[in-house]
Order: sequence, then structure tokens, then C-alpha cells
Amino acid sequence: MEVFVLLENFIMIAQQVLVLFILIGVGFACGKKGILTDESSKKITDIVLYVVTPCVMISAFQREFSMHLLGNILITALCATASIAATVFIAKLIFHDKNTARKKVLQFSAIFSNCGFMSLPLQKAILGDDGWFYGSIFVAVFNVIVWSYGLVMMSGDKKQMSVKKLAFNPGIVGVLIALIIFVLRIKLPYIISQPIDYLAALNTPLPMLIIGFYLSQADLKKAFTDAGAYLAMAVRLAVVPLLSMFVMHLLNVDPTIMIACVIASSAPTAATTTMFAAKYGRDVELSVSIVASTTLVSIITMPLIVALAQSI
Repeated sequence: MEVFVLLENFIMIAQQVLVLFILIGVGFACGKKGILTDESSKKITDIVLYVVTPCVMISAFQREFSMHLLGNILITALCATASIAATVFIAKLIFHDKNTARKKVLQFSAIFSNCGFMSLPLQKAILGDDGWFYGSIFVAVFNVIVWSYGLVMMSGDKKQMSVKKLAFNPGIVGVLIALIIFVLRIKLPYIISQPIDYLAALNTPLPMLIIGFYLSQADLKKAFTDAGAYLAMAVRLAVVPLLSMFVMHLLNVDPTIMIACVIASSAPTAATTTMFAAKYGRDVELSVSIVASTTLVSIITMPLIVALAQSI
């Protein structure tokens, strides 16, 4: 009976993941045909980061305030922080390449998941608005850590971290606005909430098109012939989500919060890896190949891990 439930969950989640991969396939085709280019993909990424992401946060937080829900927000934030912190420890323990540019990319790619672009659509499809809500908390924590610790780690320069960069990060701004609206119990009028909902809905198709474009430009051979890349892939797609899942299960974390966090933890390597690698002179080719390869392999690993989380 348990095997049947696991299989049923796997098929349901695999269907949702396949929907995302069809959108990725459209982006891949557009990249190969030259419809999407480096310049246009950067512009679309900016739209997602600076417009769509804040709208996702505000839309997700448009719900009735309660102390119970506020407590769940704090629990989700703690789970997200603990998950990423544990991954930092694992990455530092495992990756010791003499080539600093390569080591930084391997560590970063293992630590940071594509929890915004890949996870939020899946969380909403599987868990509904609650999953989307808790998923947005995970993304907020991710943004704080990636623009502080992640920035310093990849650049090797503590001066790169600043309050200004954190304060004006679109993900953080969106969460702050959303939290204020939520805590003050402000109900946005239809004429404002509806455009925000429309823009938030773009968080599924636009990021998938961009991921597809990056796949069309990637040299997957490097990732699938590199021992370090395989190790980073294993940590990112299996070790971290499984460890997170069992710890949260042992601590009796609310099932919806647990599954939302597991989905975020099981996502492939963040596209931010390539952005930071290019900016700070790290191994860009390796970063692109790991982002692309983990995205492809996640079509199998994400449904398996999330179905297991639902079963327990």
C-alpha cells in the first residue's frame, strides 16, 4: 500500500515537473533559433527579479493574519536557514580544489538551489496557496544568504557585502512590503491586487524560458565528465533535500511546511551561480554546465524526493 501511495505521488509530481520542462523546452528552442539571446534573456531576468518576484511575495501574503500563521512563518524561516547553513558546512567539508575559481563554483552550486524559479511554481501546483506562501519565505531567506554570505564567498571580498545591496534586493523588498501588508492586515483593493496577481503568475513561464535558453547555450559534456560536478550534483539534488526532509520529519514540522521546504531544497543549482561566477572571474563554463545538468537530472530526482516527503 505504501509503495502504491509513493508511486501515485511520484506520478503526480512528475507530471508537474514535466509541465515545467515543456516550458523549458520552449526556451531551449527559442535559444537555438536565436529568438532568445543573451541580451533579451538578461532583460527578462531583470523583469522577473525586479517586478515579478516582489509581486509573487505580495500576492502570497494576501491572506488573513493570525498568530498561528505568523508562527509558521518563523518556523519556515528557521527551517530554510538551517537547511542552507547545513549545506554550507557540507560544501566546505567536501570541496577542496586547489583551483580557487573552480572550488568556489562547486561550493556555490551545491549550496544554493533554484528555489525561486523552479520551486515556487511546483509548490503552488502541489500544495496550493499555502505551499506558495511558505515557499516565498524560503526564497526570502535564500535572498538574504545569497546576497550576503554567497556574495562574499564567490567574490572572496567581504567589502562586497553591504546593507544597501541587501536592502534593495528585489526579493527582500517584496517580502518586507508583503510582511507589512500582512501584519497590518491591509486588504489591497481589486484594482491593485489583480495586476499584482497577473504579474505574479508570470513567475512560472518566464523563468522556465530563461532556464531553457541557458540549457541551449550550455556544454553539458563538461558537467557529465567532471567528478567534482557529479559530487556537487549529488549534494544539491539528493543529500541536502533528503537530510532536510528527515530532520524536519523527526522534529514534527507541519507537513505543508516540510514539503514546501523539501521542494525548495531539492531544486537544481541556482542560475545565480553563473551570474556571480561571471561577475567575479570564477569558472563560468563549469557553472553553466552544472546549472544545466542539475536542471536536467532534477526531472527525475525532484519527483522522487517530493513523493517520498509526501509519503512520510
